[in-house]
Amino acid sequence: MNRILIILAVVLSIVSCNFSGDRVQRHRSPSLLIPTSSGNPYEVMVVAEDSIWNGIAGINLSTVLTTPLPMLPQEEPMFHISHITNEHYDRITNLFRNIILLQVNPYTTQPHISLQHDLFSSPQLVMTLEGPSQDELAEFISNKTQLIINYFTDEEINRNAAIIDDEHNPKFFKAVKEMFGCELSIPTDLNKIKIGDNFIWASNDGVSNIQNVCIYSFPYVSEKIFTRGAYIALRDTFMKRNIQGIKDGQYMSTNDEFVQVKNMKIRGRYVQEARGLWEMTNDMMGGPFISHSQVDTVNNMVIVVEGFVYAPDKMKRTMLRRLEAALYTLKLPTEKNNKNEKN
Repeated sequence: MNRILIILAVVLSIVSCNFSGDRVQRHRSPSLLIPTSSGNPYEVMVVAEDSIWNGIAGINLSTVLTTPLPMLPQEEPMFHISHITNEHYDRITNLFRNIILLQVNPYTTQPHISLQHDLFSSPQLVMTLEGPSQDELAEFISNKTQLIINYFTDEEINRNAAIIDDEHNPKFFKAVKEMFGCELSIPTDLNKIKIGDNFIWASNDGVSNIQNVCIYSFPYVSEKIFTRGAYIALRDTFMKRNIQGIKDGQYMSTNDEFVQVKNMKIRGRYVQEARGLWEMTNDMMGGPFISHSQVDTVNNMVIVVEGFVYAPDKMKRTMLRRLEAALYTLKLPTEKNNKNEKN
């Protein structure tokens, strides 16, 4: 049996104990008259004539979409790309979940982006990138790199979060509510749960890949907690205490050379996002993680939610993105109170 399976079965110690923009989770109810979209998460189909796709505009767009997702053990692109020409864009291909129409139109005065949701199918995002010439369109795409990435990334996160919110693990949801006074939804297949002191861990206990979500908390004492060094030190404290190996001296830790921290907003509140690599001290296991840290102002506590993956010799982007979407379902007591007041 894989060593990580043994760990997930027995290792949790039960102890006494520059904003990137405001990301808003959107739920859209698909019409019964519109078909379900095709394609896999984080796949984008580009519709463009060969002369444009093979020219500088297409090359720049391909470079944008294949930007590596940061903090993965192996380099993996943000998106997988397929390309078709306009003549093959029909009633079948227009059902794809993520579409970019790349167009050169000499009658336009300047390059621009336009978006349409659920135009031919649901869920779907159709982006039009149009400019008066190849050179101007290419420069525009390069200048809008992060905006293009964010549109499709946020769309996929919202889709996955909505799915998880609608059908989630009720046992984990209840445990989080009782321990932290929060609401957090995770995929139903993460059904192996371990509970510690201010710490809950759920795993899918998989055979070829292990997907995990954990949540923990500690008192908020100062905004200095939200620094890279403080984050790593606190994470290591909780993980060493709660995720230990089968042998003495084995425990989860953070590879502090590979951690990126940034600030952002989710539904109007401050969130510290951290991406990095975890490893088992005195063992050979490791993988990527992503976490969100934020303040529960009702209880004056910092709530940290994290997803991490162990999947040796496998691509990890889509697995980690799935867990990332679950982090966006977190609702703090203030949000729950506001919801109740509106009702």
